[in-house]
Amino acid sequence: MAKWPHWAGYAAAVWSLCYGALGLFWALGGSGFPFGRSDPDWEPGLSVLGEATREVAAPLIAVLGALGAVAGLAIARGVRRGRAVLLGFAWLAAVVLTVVVTDNRVLMLVAYAPLLAVFAFTGVPGGQPMSELVPWSRINLFIILAGGLLWTLAALAYQWRTAARCMTCGRGRQGPARWATPQAVRRWGLWAVVVAAAIPALYDASRFAWAAGIPLGVTEEFWRWLDESGLRWGGLFLSLIGLGGAILTLGLVQRWGEVYPRWIWFKAGRPVPPMLAIIPASIVSLIVLSGGLTYWRLRVVHGFDDWAMWATWAPSLAWPVWGVALAAATLAYYLRRRGACRVCGRGGRLEAEPAAERG
Repeated sequence: MAKWPHWAGYAAAVWSLCYGALGLFWALGGSGFPFGRSDPDWEPGLSVLGEATREVAAPLIAVLGALGAVAGLAIARGVRRGRAVLLGFAWLAAVVLTVVVTDNRVLMLVAYAPLLAVFAFTGVPGGQPMSELVPWSRINLFIILAGGLLWTLAALAYQWRTAARCMTCGRGRQGPARWATPQAVRRWGLWAVVVAAAIPALYDASRFAWAAGIPLGVTEEFWRWLDESGLRWGGLFLSLIGLGGAILTLGLVQRWGEVYPRWIWFKAGRPVPPMLAIIPASIVSLIVLSGGLTYWRLRVVHGFDDWAMWATWAPSLAWPVWGVALAAATLAYYLRRRGACRVCGRGGRLEAEPAAERG
Protein backbone atom coordinates (compact mmCIF):
# COMPACT_ATOMS: atom_id res chain seq x y z
CA MET A 1 0.00 0.00 0.00
CA ALA A 2 2.91 2.37 0.56
CA LYS A 3 3.45 2.43 -3.22
CA TRP A 4 -0.19 3.17 -4.11
CA PRO A 5 0.62 6.47 -5.92
CA HIS A 6 2.61 4.45 -8.46
CA TRP A 7 0.01 1.76 -9.23
CA ALA A 8 -3.32 3.57 -8.65
CA GLY A 9 -3.57 4.86 -12.22
CA TYR A 10 -2.93 1.42 -13.69
CA ALA A 11 -5.47 -0.15 -11.32
CA ALA A 12 -8.11 2.43 -12.29
CA ALA A 13 -7.39 1.77 -15.96
CA VAL A 14 -7.77 -2.00 -15.51
CA TRP A 15 -11.00 -1.57 -13.57
CA SER A 16 -12.41 0.73 -16.25
CA LEU A 17 -11.44 -1.68 -19.01
CA CYS A 18 -13.08 -4.62 -17.23
CA TYR A 19 -16.28 -2.75 -16.43
CA GLY A 20 -16.38 -1.37 -19.94
CA ALA A 21 -16.16 -4.96 -21.19
CA LEU A 22 -19.18 -5.75 -18.99
CA GLY A 23 -21.02 -2.87 -20.65
CA LEU A 24 -20.16 -4.29 -24.08
CA PHE A 25 -21.39 -7.72 -22.96
CA TRP A 26 -24.73 -6.23 -21.87
CA ALA A 27 -24.97 -4.18 -25.06
CA LEU A 28 -24.61 -7.37 -27.11
CA GLY A 29 -27.49 -8.99 -25.24
CA GLY A 30 -25.70 -10.59 -22.30
CA SER A 31 -27.64 -11.22 -19.11
CA GLY A 32 -27.25 -9.51 -15.74
CA PHE A 33 -27.80 -5.85 -16.63
CA PRO A 34 -28.12 -4.47 -13.06
CA PHE A 35 -29.68 -1.04 -13.59
CA GLY A 36 -33.11 0.38 -14.34
CA ARG A 37 -36.20 -1.81 -14.15
CA SER A 38 -33.94 -4.88 -14.37
CA ASP A 39 -32.88 -4.25 -10.76
CA PRO A 40 -34.90 -6.53 -8.44
CA ASP A 41 -34.78 -3.79 -5.77
CA TRP A 42 -36.20 -1.17 -8.13
CA GLU A 43 -38.36 1.56 -6.70
CA PRO A 44 -38.74 5.22 -7.69
CA GLY A 45 -35.88 7.32 -6.33
CA LEU A 46 -33.70 4.46 -5.10
CA SER A 47 -31.02 4.83 -7.78
CA VAL A 48 -30.00 7.65 -10.07
CA LEU A 49 -29.96 4.98 -12.80
CA GLY A 50 -33.43 3.76 -11.92
CA GLU A 51 -34.76 4.55 -15.40
CA ALA A 52 -31.67 3.46 -17.33
CA THR A 53 -32.25 1.03 -20.19
CA ARG A 54 -29.91 -1.60 -21.55
CA GLU A 55 -30.11 -0.12 -25.05
CA VAL A 56 -28.75 3.28 -23.94
CA ALA A 57 -26.76 2.62 -20.76
CA ALA A 58 -24.84 -0.51 -21.79
CA PRO A 59 -23.12 1.04 -24.86
CA LEU A 60 -22.41 4.18 -22.82
CA ILE A 61 -20.77 2.08 -20.11
CA ALA A 62 -18.62 0.40 -22.77
CA VAL A 63 -17.49 3.74 -24.20
CA LEU A 64 -16.80 5.29 -20.79
CA GLY A 65 -14.89 2.17 -19.77
CA ALA A 66 -12.66 2.48 -22.83
CA LEU A 67 -12.09 6.19 -22.17
CA GLY A 68 -11.32 5.40 -18.54
CA ALA A 69 -8.74 2.81 -19.55
CA VAL A 70 -6.97 5.35 -21.77
CA ALA A 71 -7.20 8.13 -19.18
CA GLY A 72 -6.01 5.85 -16.39
CA LEU A 73 -2.98 4.79 -18.41
CA ALA A 74 -2.12 8.42 -19.18
CA ILE A 75 -2.49 9.32 -15.50
CA ALA A 76 -0.30 6.41 -14.42
CA ARG A 77 2.43 7.55 -16.82
CA GLY A 78 2.19 11.14 -15.58
CA VAL A 79 1.24 12.66 -18.95
CA ARG A 80 1.10 16.43 -18.49
CA ARG A 81 -0.50 17.43 -21.76
CA GLY A 82 -4.20 17.87 -21.13
CA ARG A 83 -3.67 17.86 -17.36
CA ALA A 84 -6.89 19.73 -16.61
CA VAL A 85 -8.95 17.29 -18.68
CA LEU A 86 -7.33 14.20 -17.18
CA LEU A 87 -7.62 15.52 -13.64
CA GLY A 88 -11.23 16.54 -14.18
CA PHE A 89 -12.07 13.12 -15.63
CA ALA A 90 -10.41 11.35 -12.72
CA TRP A 91 -12.13 13.34 -9.97
CA LEU A 92 -15.48 13.19 -11.77
CA ALA A 93 -15.17 9.42 -12.06
CA ALA A 94 -14.25 9.19 -8.38
CA VAL A 95 -17.26 11.21 -7.21
CA VAL A 96 -19.79 9.62 -9.56
CA LEU A 97 -18.73 6.06 -8.78
CA THR A 98 -18.34 6.39 -5.00
CA VAL A 99 -21.25 8.69 -4.15
CA VAL A 100 -23.68 9.20 -7.03
CA VAL A 101 -24.21 5.76 -8.60
CA THR A 102 -24.04 3.81 -5.34
CA ASP A 103 -26.98 4.02 -2.93
CA ASN A 104 -28.11 3.05 0.56
CA ARG A 105 -27.97 -0.68 -0.21
CA VAL A 106 -24.20 -0.58 0.21
CA LEU A 107 -24.61 0.84 3.71
CA MET A 108 -27.30 -1.71 4.54
CA LEU A 109 -25.16 -4.66 3.48
CA VAL A 110 -22.14 -3.34 5.40
CA ALA A 111 -24.26 -2.87 8.53
CA TYR A 112 -25.77 -6.34 8.24
CA ALA A 113 -22.50 -8.04 7.26
CA PRO A 114 -22.13 -9.83 10.64
CA LEU A 115 -25.63 -11.29 10.35
CA LEU A 116 -25.06 -12.27 6.72
CA ALA A 117 -21.88 -14.10 7.73
CA VAL A 118 -23.91 -16.09 10.27
CA PHE A 119 -26.69 -16.78 7.75
CA ALA A 120 -24.12 -18.14 5.30
CA PHE A 121 -23.57 -21.05 7.69
CA THR A 122 -26.93 -21.37 9.42
CA GLY A 123 -29.27 -20.40 6.63
CA VAL A 124 -31.60 -17.42 6.51
CA PRO A 125 -34.53 -17.57 8.97
CA GLY A 126 -37.69 -18.43 7.07
CA GLY A 127 -35.81 -20.30 4.36
CA GLN A 128 -35.10 -17.27 2.17
CA PRO A 129 -32.12 -17.95 -0.12
CA MET A 130 -28.99 -15.84 0.29
CA SER A 131 -29.22 -14.92 -3.39
CA GLU A 132 -32.27 -12.80 -2.54
CA LEU A 133 -30.48 -11.00 0.27
CA VAL A 134 -27.36 -10.38 -1.80
CA PRO A 135 -28.43 -10.33 -5.47
CA TRP A 136 -26.09 -9.42 -8.30
CA SER A 137 -27.45 -5.85 -8.44
CA ARG A 138 -26.18 -5.24 -4.89
CA ILE A 139 -22.84 -6.92 -5.49
CA ASN A 140 -22.47 -4.67 -8.54
CA LEU A 141 -22.71 -1.61 -6.28
CA PHE A 142 -19.67 -2.80 -4.34
CA ILE A 143 -17.77 -3.29 -7.58
CA ILE A 144 -18.67 0.27 -8.57
CA LEU A 145 -17.59 1.56 -5.15
CA ALA A 146 -14.24 -0.23 -5.53
CA GLY A 147 -13.77 1.43 -8.91
CA GLY A 148 -14.55 4.82 -7.41
CA LEU A 149 -11.98 4.31 -4.67
CA LEU A 150 -9.35 3.38 -7.26
CA TRP A 151 -10.15 6.50 -9.26
CA THR A 152 -9.90 8.58 -6.08
CA LEU A 153 -6.40 7.27 -5.46
CA ALA A 154 -5.46 7.76 -9.12
CA ALA A 155 -6.73 11.36 -9.13
CA LEU A 156 -4.88 12.22 -5.93
CA ALA A 157 -1.61 10.64 -7.11
CA TYR A 158 -1.81 12.42 -10.47
CA GLN A 159 -2.55 15.74 -8.80
CA TRP A 160 0.48 15.35 -6.55
CA ARG A 161 2.78 14.29 -9.39
CA THR A 162 1.81 17.10 -11.75
CA ALA A 163 1.99 19.73 -8.99
CA ALA A 164 5.56 18.76 -8.03
CA ARG A 165 4.48 17.35 -4.69
CA CYS A 166 6.01 14.41 -2.88
CA MET A 167 4.56 11.16 -4.24
CA THR A 168 4.67 9.59 -0.79
CA CYS A 169 3.12 12.23 1.48
CA GLY A 170 1.72 14.82 -0.94
CA ARG A 171 3.53 17.74 0.69
CA GLY A 172 4.82 20.65 -1.36
CA ARG A 173 7.65 23.07 -0.78
CA GLN A 174 5.40 25.90 0.36
CA GLY A 175 4.33 24.19 3.58
CA PRO A 176 0.81 23.43 4.84
CA ALA A 177 -2.15 25.57 3.85
CA ARG A 178 -3.78 27.78 6.47
CA TRP A 179 -6.61 25.30 7.05
CA ALA A 180 -4.02 22.55 7.72
CA THR A 181 -2.10 24.39 10.43
CA PRO A 182 -2.11 22.80 13.91
CA GLN A 183 -4.49 25.41 15.34
CA ALA A 184 -6.96 25.12 12.46
CA VAL A 185 -6.92 21.32 12.43
CA ARG A 186 -7.61 21.11 16.17
CA ARG A 187 -10.53 23.50 15.82
CA TRP A 188 -12.41 22.14 12.82
CA GLY A 189 -11.40 18.55 13.49
CA LEU A 190 -13.07 18.61 16.91
CA TRP A 191 -16.28 20.07 15.52
CA ALA A 192 -16.30 17.48 12.73
CA VAL A 193 -16.03 14.66 15.27
CA VAL A 194 -18.85 16.09 17.39
CA VAL A 195 -21.19 16.31 14.39
CA ALA A 196 -20.17 12.89 13.06
CA ALA A 197 -20.88 11.28 16.44
CA ALA A 198 -24.11 13.18 17.22
CA ILE A 199 -26.05 12.57 14.00
CA PRO A 200 -26.19 8.75 14.21
CA ALA A 201 -27.23 9.13 17.87
CA LEU A 202 -30.47 10.75 16.64
CA TYR A 203 -31.13 7.68 14.51
CA ASP A 204 -30.19 5.25 17.27
CA ALA A 205 -32.47 6.88 19.86
CA SER A 206 -35.68 5.82 18.10
CA ARG A 207 -34.44 2.25 17.51
CA PHE A 208 -33.48 1.87 21.16
CA ALA A 209 -36.95 3.14 22.08
CA TRP A 210 -38.60 0.57 19.82
CA ALA A 211 -36.59 -2.23 21.42
CA ALA A 212 -37.72 -0.96 24.84
CA GLY A 213 -41.36 -1.10 23.76
CA ILE A 214 -41.82 2.64 23.10
CA PRO A 215 -43.24 3.49 19.63
CA LEU A 216 -41.20 6.69 19.30
CA GLY A 217 -41.86 8.37 15.96
CA VAL A 218 -44.05 5.56 14.59
CA THR A 219 -47.68 4.51 14.88
CA GLU A 220 -48.83 1.88 17.37
CA GLU A 221 -49.85 -0.34 14.48
CA PHE A 222 -46.41 -0.14 12.89
CA TRP A 223 -44.68 -0.88 16.21
CA ARG A 224 -46.88 -3.96 16.75
CA TRP A 225 -45.86 -5.18 13.29
CA LEU A 226 -42.19 -4.64 14.20
CA ASP A 227 -42.71 -6.57 17.42
CA GLU A 228 -44.56 -9.48 15.80
CA SER A 229 -42.08 -9.78 12.94
CA GLY A 230 -39.04 -9.48 15.20
CA LEU A 231 -37.72 -6.56 13.16
CA ARG A 232 -37.47 -4.33 16.22
CA TRP A 233 -34.50 -6.47 17.25
CA GLY A 234 -32.96 -5.89 13.84
CA GLY A 235 -33.32 -2.15 14.52
CA LEU A 236 -31.64 -2.66 17.88
CA PHE A 237 -28.75 -4.46 16.18
CA LEU A 238 -28.29 -1.55 13.76
CA SER A 239 -28.43 0.90 16.65
CA LEU A 240 -25.71 -0.99 18.50
CA ILE A 241 -23.59 -0.90 15.34
CA GLY A 242 -24.24 2.85 15.11
CA LEU A 243 -23.38 3.38 18.77
CA GLY A 244 -20.12 1.50 18.30
CA GLY A 245 -19.36 3.64 15.27
CA ALA A 246 -20.03 6.83 17.23
CA ILE A 247 -17.64 5.70 19.98
CA LEU A 248 -14.96 4.89 17.41
CA THR A 249 -15.53 8.32 15.85
CA LEU A 250 -14.76 9.95 19.19
CA GLY A 251 -11.46 8.07 19.10
CA LEU A 252 -10.37 10.36 16.26
CA VAL A 253 -9.75 13.10 18.84
CA GLN A 254 -8.97 10.97 21.90
CA ARG A 255 -5.65 9.63 23.12
CA TRP A 256 -6.93 6.03 22.90
CA GLY A 257 -7.38 6.65 19.18
CA GLU A 258 -3.62 7.10 18.88
CA VAL A 259 -2.25 4.82 21.62
CA TYR A 260 -3.83 1.49 22.53
CA PRO A 261 -5.47 1.76 25.99
CA ARG A 262 -4.67 -0.54 28.93
CA TRP A 263 -7.73 -2.73 28.45
CA ILE A 264 -6.32 -3.93 25.12
CA TRP A 265 -3.62 -5.72 27.10
CA PHE A 266 -1.78 -7.30 24.20
CA LYS A 267 -1.27 -3.90 22.53
CA ALA A 268 -1.39 -1.53 25.51
CA GLY A 269 0.85 1.49 25.16
CA ARG A 270 1.69 0.87 21.51
CA PRO A 271 0.78 3.39 18.80
CA VAL A 272 -2.39 2.69 16.85
CA PRO A 273 -1.47 2.39 13.14
CA PRO A 274 -3.06 5.48 11.55
CA MET A 275 -4.42 3.56 8.58
CA LEU A 276 -6.31 1.23 10.93
CA ALA A 277 -8.66 4.17 11.52
CA ILE A 278 -8.22 6.19 8.33
CA ILE A 279 -9.11 3.51 5.76
CA PRO A 280 -12.39 2.24 7.29
CA ALA A 281 -13.49 5.73 8.38
CA SER A 282 -12.91 7.10 4.87
CA ILE A 283 -14.92 4.30 3.25
CA VAL A 284 -17.74 4.59 5.79
CA SER A 285 -17.94 8.35 5.21
CA LEU A 286 -18.49 7.74 1.50
CA ILE A 287 -21.16 5.08 1.88
CA VAL A 288 -22.96 7.14 4.55
CA LEU A 289 -22.97 10.16 2.23
CA SER A 290 -24.26 8.03 -0.64
CA GLY A 291 -26.92 6.46 1.59
CA GLY A 292 -28.04 9.87 2.82
CA LEU A 293 -28.45 11.16 -0.73
CA THR A 294 -30.55 8.08 -1.48
CA TYR A 295 -32.93 8.86 1.38
CA TRP A 296 -33.32 12.40 0.05
CA ARG A 297 -34.22 11.06 -3.40
CA LEU A 298 -36.77 8.69 -1.85
CA ARG A 299 -38.39 11.49 0.17
CA VAL A 300 -38.58 13.75 -2.87
CA VAL A 301 -40.53 10.96 -4.60
CA HIS A 302 -42.70 9.93 -1.65
CA GLY A 303 -43.08 13.34 -0.01
CA PHE A 304 -42.31 14.78 3.43
CA ASP A 305 -45.81 14.75 4.92
CA ASP A 306 -45.83 11.38 6.74
CA TRP A 307 -45.05 12.87 10.14
CA ALA A 308 -46.81 10.08 12.02
CA MET A 309 -43.86 7.90 10.93
CA TRP A 310 -41.12 10.49 11.13
CA ALA A 311 -38.63 8.17 12.87
CA THR A 312 -38.51 5.92 9.79
CA TRP A 313 -37.19 8.64 7.48
CA ALA A 314 -36.43 12.03 9.09
CA PRO A 315 -33.17 11.11 10.93
CA SER A 316 -31.74 9.69 7.71
CA LEU A 317 -32.00 13.06 5.97
CA ALA A 318 -29.07 14.29 8.06
CA TRP A 319 -26.81 11.50 6.83
CA PRO A 320 -25.17 13.53 4.05
CA VAL A 321 -23.95 15.91 6.75
CA TRP A 322 -22.80 12.90 8.78
CA GLY A 323 -20.79 11.59 5.82
CA VAL A 324 -19.10 14.94 5.18
CA ALA A 325 -18.37 15.44 8.89
CA LEU A 326 -16.85 11.98 9.23
CA ALA A 327 -14.67 12.59 6.16
CA ALA A 328 -13.48 15.88 7.65
CA ALA A 329 -12.80 14.25 11.03
CA THR A 330 -10.80 11.52 9.32
CA LEU A 331 -8.76 14.08 7.40
CA ALA A 332 -8.00 15.96 10.63
CA TYR A 333 -6.90 12.69 12.25
CA TYR A 334 -4.60 11.99 9.30
CA LEU A 335 -3.05 15.45 9.47
CA ARG A 336 -2.39 15.02 13.19
CA ARG A 337 -0.92 11.55 12.90
CA ARG A 338 1.31 11.87 9.86
CA GLY A 339 4.97 12.13 10.70
CA ALA A 340 7.96 13.42 8.80
CA CYS A 341 8.07 11.94 5.31
CA ARG A 342 10.77 9.31 4.96
CA VAL A 343 11.22 10.21 1.29
CA CYS A 344 11.18 14.02 1.08
CA GLY A 345 11.91 14.71 4.75
CA ARG A 346 9.21 17.38 5.00
CA GLY A 347 6.79 17.79 7.85
CA GLY A 348 6.54 16.17 11.21
CA ARG A 349 3.91 15.56 13.80
CA LEU A 350 1.29 18.27 13.41
CA GLU A 351 0.55 18.50 17.13
CA ALA A 352 3.29 20.23 19.03
CA GLU A 353 2.16 19.19 22.50
CA PRO A 354 2.54 15.61 23.80
CA ALA A 355 -0.26 13.16 23.13
CA ALA A 356 -0.94 12.87 26.88
CA GLU A 357 -1.73 16.59 27.09
CA ARG A 358 -4.12 16.32 24.12
CA GLY A 359 -5.98 13.35 25.51
